[in-house]
Amino acid sequence: MRLRRRAPGRFGTAELRLALAAPRPAAGLTSEWRLVDGLRTHTRRSRNPGSDAPPVVLVHGLAVSHRYLTPLAVELSTTHPVYVPDLPGFGLTERPGRAYDVGRHAAFLAAWLAAYRLPPACLVGHSFGAEVVAALAARRPSVVRAVVLAGPTSDPAARSRRGLIGRWLLDTVAEAPLQAPVLLRDVWDARPWRVAATVSHSVRNPVEEDLVRITAPTLVLGGARDTVAPPAWRTEVARLIPRARTASVPRAAHNVVATAPRQVAGAIRVLLTPQTAKVEPCASETRRSGSSAAASAAS
Repeated sequence: MRLRRRAPGRFGTAELRLALAAPRPAAGLTSEWRLVDGLRTHTRRSRNPGSDAPPVVLVHGLAVSHRYLTPLAVELSTTHPVYVPDLPGFGLTERPGRAYDVGRHAAFLAAWLAAYRLPPACLVGHSFGAEVVAALAARRPSVVRAVVLAGPTSDPAARSRRGLIGRWLLDTVAEAPLQAPVLLRDVWDARPWRVAATVSHSVRNPVEEDLVRITAPTLVLGGARDTVAPPAWRTEVARLIPRARTASVPRAAHNVVATAPRQVAGAIRVLLTPQTAKVEPCASETRRSGSSAAASAAS
């Protein structure tokens, strides 16, 4: 399956077919299951590209699964081994009897990393997944090589169920419509009660306590049109992390990892190999030192 080079903010039929392909192999991605922390856990993974590049682990948000992250996984798989686990209760992973909070998900992700015996990895968390990655990076720094927080929740300006859901509804106006079948499938797999409970866990999580403890190089990125994690909040997230920079993808909304995979993959490569990689993506990038430079806006 060949994905078209799309402008940021797009999600077409090829991406939809790829997202819904598992457990069938597609575009170099395969599915496997391992027992992790007592749960039969599904992981979508790429082939090893035959280099010594560090592995990249993509961690999904609260109502979704590996599915919407598959275009990004394919984009990264040419240079890095990529893994996309389904968290407990989501996607094709076994469903426990209760919804995990952020700390429990972080502990599960640590167990998943141990099960796969990966070297220190680049952890890429999107939305609620960014909270999980932040918690793991703060508590287990030895397993983390770098951190990417994409559209991180939860902005204290809207840290309530009503606020978060309201922002998400506003964001849907700016999202590519063909993402809807993926979301519906994911909510069906997770069950609506688990999604609702995870929203509650998200807005009760004091994510700032984890952010200030992250020691790994970190990229905080998002779409320029993201209303769930707007630019002001992303800037504050980066300010709290000692070694962080920010980047913004033009024309993309909250699901930047799904609708701008080429741009996000480029930014991840820059984070991991800053002296040699090129990034085409982001309208701007700002380092903690206060210096900023315009990156290529090619699309």
